[in-house]
Amino acid sequence: MDVQIASLCDAAADYNGKLSLLGAFDTVLVQQVPAVHPHCSVALRIVFRDTDEGDHTLQLAMIDEDGKNLLPKIEAQIKIKLAENMYFSSNNLIFNLQGLQFPSLGQYSIDIRLDEKIIARIPLQVLKIEPGKYNQPPPAT
Repeated sequence: MDVQIASLCDAAADYNGKLSLLGAFDTVLVQQVPAVHPHCSVALRIVFRDTDEGDHTLQLAMIDEDGKNLLPKIEAQIKIKLAENMYFSSNNLIFNLQGLQFPSLGQYSIDIRLDEKIIARIPLQVLKIEPGKYNQPPPAT
């Protein structure tokens, strides 16, 4: 199993096995907390091989700095079975999240688990901006 893409984005879609992402991000700018982000998606592209065949449980969580999950239980059951002529199977998974609540500024992560094991962690930060100003995080040096 190989996670090729794990992204937080404005929107995502699967078109006949092709994963399309719109507006990948890792920072939410707010004027005050608590804050609510109205809509976003978690987009995953995972490659499974014959050694991964069988039933699996995929879980999604948004973890705060205290290690607490802020999302309701989000879980998907996945059955992997490759056709005889396939070497691997690419699977696109999209989770649409409505009304993400951020009780405080700081660092969060979107943790993706397969059968209770973390397979990807998407970093997310919530930063404060001054009203009327457009601030961007400083560029990496």
